[in-house]
Parts: sequence; C-alpha cells; structure tokens
Amino acid sequence: MSNPYDTAGERMSILPPTLRFKGELSADEDLLIQGQIEGTIKHTQRVTVGKEGKVKASISAQVIKVEGTVEGDLHAERSVYVEETGNLRGNIHAPSVCLVEGSKFNGAVDMDVKKSAQVRGKTGT
Repeated sequence: MSNPYDTAGERMSILPPTLRFKGELSADEDLLIQGQIEGTIKHTQRVTVGKEGKVKASISAQVIKVEGTVEGDLHAERSVYVEETGNLRGNIHAPSVCLVEGSKFNGAVDMDVKKSAQVRGKTGT
C-alpha cells in the first residue's frame, strides 16, 4: 500500500519558490507549493506545502502535508501531516492528524469527521 503522505505522483502541479499568488487556487491533481500563496486553496487530491512554501490561506484537500509555513485552517478529507520543519498557525479539521516532534503548531484539532463535514456542507466549502 502506498504512503498517503508521499508527494510523488503521476499528475502533480509544482508552484516554484519564485511564484507569488493571491486568490482562489483549485485543481484536481496533486499540488506542491514552494512559493507564496495568499487566499484560498481547494483541491480534490493532495496539497503539500514544501519547505520553502509560505501560505496564508485556508486549505481544503484529501491529504494535506505541511513542511513549510501555513497560516490558515486546514480541512482534509483523509489526513493532515505536519513535518518537523512545518510551522502551522490555524485549526485542523481531519479524521487523521500527525504532528511530528519538532513541528510548530498553534491552533485546535477537530477529528470529528461527521461534524466537520456538516459544517463544510452548510458553509459551502
């Protein structure tokens, strides 16, 4: 069985360190962010914020992996993984959460999948 946190995939978009983006970002393939994003990220697959990535946005995806800096709430259908290099300031809503020793996290964790799905359904996210 494959590792759900593995960022390698057949279809992956990579946003390089020199990229700066403001607005709503959405796609159906895996995404690796090494640049700076501000706004909202809605993906149907995996989102990885790489070590050089700096994100000020709420992120919705199947799997979210944080290796860089994120300021915003995370909504994952499957799991959230924060590496030891990760710095997350925001709330996590996911059925499975892993905070690796050494990672920085300031927020709350909600692992009640049913409640999270109902709240997202009401707000349209």
